[in-house]
Amino acid sequence: MMSSLLAVLAAAGLATGATAQAGTATTTVLTGGTIYDGSSPKPLVGDVVLRGDTIVYVGPSRKAPRGAHVVDARGMIVAPGFIDPHTHAGRFLGSTDAQVRLNLAWMMQGVTTIFTGVDGGGTPDVASFFDDLEARGFGLNVAAYVGFSPVRRAVLGDDARAPDDKELNAMKALVAKGMCEGAIGFSTGLFYAPQSFAKTGEVAALAAEAGKRGGIYDTHQRDEATYTIGIAKSVEEALEIGRDGHLPVHFAHIKVLGVDVQGQSGAIIELIDKARASGQVVTADQYPWDASGTSLQASLLPGWAQDGGREPMLARLEDPVTRAKIETEMRENLRRRGGAHALLLTDPGHEWTAMRLDEIAARWTLDPVAAAIRIIRDGDRSGKVVSFNMAEGDIATFMRQPWVVTSSDGSEGHPRMYATFPQKYAHYVKEAEVIDLATFINSSTGRTADMFGLTDRGHLKPGYKADVVVFDPARYRPVATYVQPRELTVGVESLFVNGRAAVLGSQPTGVAAGRAIRRSAPPGTCPG
Repeated sequence: MMSSLLAVLAAAGLATGATAQAGTATTTVLTGGTIYDGSSPKPLVGDVVLRGDTIVYVGPSRKAPRGAHVVDARGMIVAPGFIDPHTHAGRFLGSTDAQVRLNLAWMMQGVTTIFTGVDGGGTPDVASFFDDLEARGFGLNVAAYVGFSPVRRAVLGDDARAPDDKELNAMKALVAKGMCEGAIGFSTGLFYAPQSFAKTGEVAALAAEAGKRGGIYDTHQRDEATYTIGIAKSVEEALEIGRDGHLPVHFAHIKVLGVDVQGQSGAIIELIDKARASGQVVTADQYPWDASGTSLQASLLPGWAQDGGREPMLARLEDPVTRAKIETEMRENLRRRGGAHALLLTDPGHEWTAMRLDEIAARWTLDPVAAAIRIIRDGDRSGKVVSFNMAEGDIATFMRQPWVVTSSDGSEGHPRMYATFPQKYAHYVKEAEVIDLATFINSSTGRTADMFGLTDRGHLKPGYKADVVVFDPARYRPVATYVQPRELTVGVESLFVNGRAAVLGSQPTGVAAGRAIRRSAPPGTCPG
C-alpha cells in the first residue's frame, strides 16, 4: 500500500529532513565490493569512485581521496543501476506528492532508469512531459516514447477505420513532434483497441517518422497467442513494419501466451534470428514471471466489441443478440487463457479483489463469462487481472537469448512493478540457474543501454554517469506476491542516481536526483 511506502520514508527520518544531506558529498568511494561492470563476464573486487554525477575510477582498491564519502561494499555486489525499458509508472511520475515521485517501487529494486510511454501510450507532447517532471523533481532517470494510442485518438477517436491521406499526415506530424521533442522511439500496443484497428501500412507509415529521426519501433505486438493473426504472423508483421519504416524493431515483454502456443518460443526465436542474420536490428525485453497482467476487457472482449469506445461497447452488451455473439468469443478467449481459474482479479478495494474469476463467479452463481461482463460493465473500468498462462520452459528459452533484456512491464496489481529484478535474480539465477549472475546484470544494465543508445549509462566506466547499485547477494529478493503485489524489495544497500545517494543503509534518503533523458534527433530532421 502507498501508506507503507510513506512509512518507510518516515522511518528513514524524512519527515524532519534528517537525511536531507545524503548524497551531497563531492566524491564517493564504494570500496571493496565485487564489481560487475555491465558487460564483462567476470567481476573484479575493488573500488568504484564517483565525483559529482560521473564515475571517475573503477579498479583495484586504493586510498580514498581526502574528504570522500566512503561506502563499505565488502561482500556486496556493485553494478550499474538497473535499466527498465518497459514500465507503466504513471502513478508515480504524475503524482503531486514528492515522496511518491521518488518511485520507490523501482528504486528499491536497484533501478535507476525507466522508460515510459510504452504499449502505445506515450504522449506526443514529450517536451511538456519532460519539463513538468524536471520542474517537480523525480527519483529516477526517465526516457519516453511517443505512443500510437494518443496519436490515433487525436485524429480518429476510437473508431475502427483507416485514416484518409489528410488524417494520416496529421498522425505523422504528431509522431514527428514527439520525436523532435526527445522521444526515444515510437511505441504501439496493437493488441489494444483502438490501436488494433490499424492496418500494417498505417503503423509502418508512422513508425517511419520515428525512423527518420533515429528512433526505434517498440511494440506490444498484435498477437502473442492465437487471438487474431497468431503469434508467428504477428512477429512477421512487426518485422515488416521495421523494414518498411527503416528502423530497429523491439518486441516488448516477449512471450508465448496461452495454452495454444506454449512451447513455441523456439519457433519465434528462429524467426527473429533469421531477421537478425539478414541485417535487421531486432531486440526484445522480457519480464521473469509466469503470469501476465492486463485487464478483463483487453484479455476477454473481442476487439470489434470495443469499436468507438466504452459507451458503444456497453450498448452492445445490453443488446441480447450482440451480447450472445460477444459471449461466444469471450469463452474462446477464456479457453486461450487457460480457463477461469487462471485469471486472478487484482483491482484493490472490490469484492473480487485477490479472487480467481471462477471463485467470484461461483459466489455470484454466474457463468465465468457473465461474471467477467458484470465486472467490466458495473465495476472498475479496466478490471485488472493477472493471467497465469506462460510456461517456465518458454520463459527460460527467451531469457537465454543475447538480444533479450530485463523489463518489468510494471503495472498496478502485479508484483512485477515492485519485484521484477530481484525475481529474476532469486529464481532464474540462484534457484533455477537458467542464467548466471553476470548475464543477469549485463542484461539489466549494459546490454539495455547499448540496445537503446544510452551512451553514458549502463556501464561502470570512467566518464559514464554515476548510476550505481550496491546489493547484498544473500538478502536481495522479492517480497511482493500476486496476492500482495505492493511490497518493497529488500537487499539493496545503496543506490546512486547521477552520483547522489537515493538509498543508503537500505533506506531511501528522499533525494530525487532523476533526470529526463531527451534523445536528440539527427541534424536536419526537425524544425529549427
